[in-house]
Amino acid sequence: MNYDLIIIGSGPAGYVAAIRASQLGMKVAVIERERLGGICLNWGCIPTKALLKSAQVFEYLNHASDYGIKVSGGEADFGAIVKRSRDVADGMSKGIQFLFKKNKIDSILGNGKLIAGKKVEVKDADGKVTVYEAPHIIIATGARSRELPNLKQDGKKIIGYREAMTLDKQPKSMVVVGSGAIGSEFAYFYNAIGTKVTLVEFLPNLVPVEDEDVSKQLLRSFKKQGIDVMLESSVESVDTSGKTCKVNIKTKNSNEVVEADIVLSAIGIIANLEGIGLEDLGIITDAGKIIVNAFYQTNIPGIYAVGDCTPGPALAHVGSAEGIICVEKIAGKNPEPLDYGNIPGCTYCSPEIASVGMSEKKAKEAGYELKIGKFPFTASGKASAGGNKDGFVKLIFDAKYGELLGAHFIGANVTEMIAEIVVARKLETTGHELIKAVHPHPTMSEAIMEAAADAYSEVIHI
Repeated sequence: MNYDLIIIGSGPAGYVAAIRASQLGMKVAVIERERLGGICLNWGCIPTKALLKSAQVFEYLNHASDYGIKVSGGEADFGAIVKRSRDVADGMSKGIQFLFKKNKIDSILGNGKLIAGKKVEVKDADGKVTVYEAPHIIIATGARSRELPNLKQDGKKIIGYREAMTLDKQPKSMVVVGSGAIGSEFAYFYNAIGTKVTLVEFLPNLVPVEDEDVSKQLLRSFKKQGIDVMLESSVESVDTSGKTCKVNIKTKNSNEVVEADIVLSAIGIIANLEGIGLEDLGIITDAGKIIVNAFYQTNIPGIYAVGDCTPGPALAHVGSAEGIICVEKIAGKNPEPLDYGNIPGCTYCSPEIASVGMSEKKAKEAGYELKIGKFPFTASGKASAGGNKDGFVKLIFDAKYGELLGAHFIGANVTEMIAEIVVARKLETTGHELIKAVHPHPTMSEAIMEAAADAYSEVIHI
């Protein structure tokens, strides 16, 4: 069976590439072993945001009196929260089915494996094997939860993110290992609905990829929420032989044992490269990722790779952008290579985190002389009215030319604000142009204008 393009994997990289390829006139097939939408729609971005929304609503109920509202009772129904999350995921997956039908894309269920001659062998659940052929094949197989040798996941007491979304009952206590986006989001969620959470981070700062000021603010916020945070600490072993887990944690100065019902391992991801025929075709990999050029071609002509199985940032929006660039290049268009220096990152705990570009530390290490502006949400009218004053906007400029080198936000709804900075950096906007761009009042977005003004000693409201 012949196609113009075959894509292995239907996550945000694969399905977006498929739709764009169809728009460009290609006959496309997508091979998926589980459910359309991949991890993001089914087990990642979307269902976790549904869980986090439930936690936020519960927090509002618990603090209703702060807003002059009297509420009696109210408890978190864990089963109903999980069901809502799964229903949201199911709806999104059905949405991809609709888009495939609309764009005349064939969806093939099974495990895909590359074989010689620009072919893909697909084995279905019954063991039946069918071979498909196309001059262009994109690998978009994504990634899964990474395991440490001393933190083997059993799916019951030591779990990964998939199990954390579908537990049968709410644990009374939990140790979360790793404070990246996944760890911080689940730590916030479970703590907010009443689980006692201990968050363990090996490095000196929470969310280690973020600017240090953001990390310090999140630490203050998490402690205020009642999360126990252990920095510069590592889980050495977990004894699961009893009713609870006894977690042996090595700290900077000693060893501690923390008891918990569940241990959630959130120490990163590993690409899904096994069993897809890479070795048979001689496709080059390095450090567990498929090596590609600026337009996602592997070392084998006609074979491409996009998304989490390649060395770029493991983010859904990155995979989607890579998929579009890849198929536009295949179609003979002239797309720009992706600017990996202008990729926004978001963490959806509370307070939210959003950033793009260089941190203050990285900018200094790069030799820039800096102008830095910072505006706290304690000085924001909208934040005060909304009752969400934790956090700030921090902007970093090159003092010589006014280039906006980086932006770091922490606070309520800041993930909705970061795109302004991405566009501004794409258009090479300067600090003075941000100051003179009138922002609506009262909004959280005013903090961007005020932070730019602070960098140039023109700030009004602090």
